[in-house]
Amino acid sequence: MKKTNLLVFAVLIVLASGCAQDNGKIFNGKDLSNWNFVVENDAVPGDQVYAVKDGQISIKGEPLGYMYTKEKYVNYTLELEYRWAEEASNSGIFVLIEDPKNPFATGVEIQLAAGKAGDFVLLAGSDMKEYTLPEGVTERPKFPVIQKKQPSSENPAGEWNKVKITVQDGVVDVYVNDVHQNTGTGLVKEGNIGLQSEGKEILFRNLVLTKM
Repeated sequence: MKKTNLLVFAVLIVLASGCAQDNGKIFNGKDLSNWNFVVENDAVPGDQVYAVKDGQISIKGEPLGYMYTKEKYVNYTLELEYRWAEEASNSGIFVLIEDPKNPFATGVEIQLAAGKAGDFVLLAGSDMKEYTLPEGVTERPKFPVIQKKQPSSENPAGEWNKVKITVQDGVVDVYVNDVHQNTGTGLVKEGNIGLQSEGKEILFRNLVLTKM
C-alpha cells in the first residue's frame, strides 16, 4: 500500500512539473535566460538595457529595442504588472511576433505609453482586421494605431498597473487595471511575446502565462 501511494505521488509530481512548463511564470524572478534581446543598431550589449532588479524586470528605455521570449505561444492568457521607475514615459508589450526585426518586431504592440495604455500599434507590417485607413488618408502610416475603447485606466506614475492579455485564435483582448480597453483580430495566431525599451525605465513583475 505504501509503495502504491509513493508511486501515485511520484506520478503527480511529474504531471505537476509538466503543467508548470505549460502554464506559469515566463519570468523566473532570477534571470532572463529564456528571453532574447534586441537593441537598436546593436549599440550596446543587451544586458545593459534589460536586467533583473529585486526580482523584477528592469528595462532601461534607452537605447530603443525589446526583449522577447525564446518560445512562441498560441492561445493563452498573459497577466503582468508594470510601473514607471520614475516619470511616466513610453513602452509596450508585443504579442504575435512573426519576425524579431531590429529595432521593431513584426507583431502587435499593446501600447503602454502614458495615457495610451491599451492602444494597438501595428509594427513592421503587422496587421489586424479591424484596422482601416482614417478618412482622407490614402497611404498606410508607418505605425498604424487601433485606439483603445475606454478612457485611460492607468494608475499614476510610480504605482503598479495590472495588465491582462488574452490571445485566442489570433483575437487579442486587453484589460488595463480590469478595464477592457481593446479587441483586435491578428492575421497570425502564434508568435513570441516581447517587452519594449523606449523612453524611460519601466519595471515588470508577476508575469504569468496560462495556455488555453
